[in-house]
Amino acid sequence: MLPVVALVGRPNVGKSTLFNAMTRSRDALVADMPGVTRDRHYGVCRTGERPFVVVDTGGLSGVEEGLDALTAQQVRLAIEEAQVLVFVLDARDGVLPQDRAILDDLRRSGKPIIAAVNKTDGLDLQNALAEFATFGLSSTLPLSAAHNRGTDDLVRHVLPLLAEDAHEELAPEDAGAIRVAIVGRPNAGKSTLINRLLGEERLIVSSVAGTTRDPIRVPLERDGRRYVLIDTAGVRRKARVEEAVEKFSVIKTLQSIAAAQVVVVMIDARENLADQDLHLIGHAVDEGRALVIAVNKWDGMDQYQREQCERALERRLQFVDWAKNVFISALHGSGLRELMRAIVRAHDAANREIGSSELTRTLERAYEGYQPPLVRGHAPKLRFAHPGGSNPPTIVIHGSRTKHIAPAYRRYLENFFRKRFKLEGTPVRIEFRDGENPYAGKKNVLTEGQQRKRQRMIREMKKRKR
Repeated sequence: MLPVVALVGRPNVGKSTLFNAMTRSRDALVADMPGVTRDRHYGVCRTGERPFVVVDTGGLSGVEEGLDALTAQQVRLAIEEAQVLVFVLDARDGVLPQDRAILDDLRRSGKPIIAAVNKTDGLDLQNALAEFATFGLSSTLPLSAAHNRGTDDLVRHVLPLLAEDAHEELAPEDAGAIRVAIVGRPNAGKSTLINRLLGEERLIVSSVAGTTRDPIRVPLERDGRRYVLIDTAGVRRKARVEEAVEKFSVIKTLQSIAAAQVVVVMIDARENLADQDLHLIGHAVDEGRALVIAVNKWDGMDQYQREQCERALERRLQFVDWAKNVFISALHGSGLRELMRAIVRAHDAANREIGSSELTRTLERAYEGYQPPLVRGHAPKLRFAHPGGSNPPTIVIHGSRTKHIAPAYRRYLENFFRKRFKLEGTPVRIEFRDGENPYAGKKNVLTEGQQRKRQRMIREMKKRKR
């Protein structure tokens, strides 16, 4: 496995900015306010001679209650698994009592510590570092993470401290794994679901809505299949989103939907199916992602409440009646086996390879069973079909007058193909292509014999009219 380096420090000292600079990404959410990062965020730094894992952690505020206590617990877990600790400091704030308290905790771990003094742009480096020399650390480095200055020097100091026998390159976590995005409204139970699947408190869970802000990617292996679970921030109605951080969190969630292969939309069974849930489902369908509806908090509901919930789902989710509804309890773990089976079926259906001959035969049966309405007295002809891509399955149909085919007939073909090939849990896209007319723009020029024959026919027709 790759060695692990943890970034630790007070809130708003630039840990997430440094994480993005070291991993050459924008995965970590960055804002000029404390407490943006809460969960552990993993990435791989490949800028040096050897790659290693970088862990972005939440800021240690010194408050041991509420979300701050949960964030501190995540930081301690990152310290335990790391081989090297990078203590990120703010050059403009100087040394604060909280910095000394954090350093004492880091020293108790007995692991190598590197002091990274951030935000040194525009300052005299010697004066900026002089105050932090009182820490007595062997390595105190200046850097400006926002401008990517000093990060290469930091990597050079980190590499000698890593174990030599743990530098082999790992395959990307997405290789061969099913990427599953867990989305929904705030407090629907997304983080609880992932923790339950992992069997550990990997993500912060709180009754406070909006606890998760960054999309967190977590690898999982279950029943011989590999997954990458993407925990996303809850999405509220646009009118209620006021903070800039929440706006960026929503953007990250929508990007996670586009990057996933299967989208699990979590719905709170104890609340009515909201329009925001439908918007998220519609966005997943527009992106062409395989879809599973997870109805959470099913435990504790009586029979009447369950029947009312099922009827509401059936009535309002008719436009995605091909998606599987799974009733679960993320807190107690009920229904999770069926949920994972639905995810696998949706993924396999979205990536199924179908031959052109099978598609053409199915198209012929569909055409014989129900022909499209006439267009100016002529019926559109559908000649043959072939695959046009996967995830979602795309079927390209060639014929004539296909531009005039009604949307209802397109839906008929989608349902026919879905039923024939058992494409459960994935949208099916139909693309029509008109064949070119080889005689378009050409004029038939008559020969002399054809012209004489035409004249004789005209004379005969005139005689008969008389």
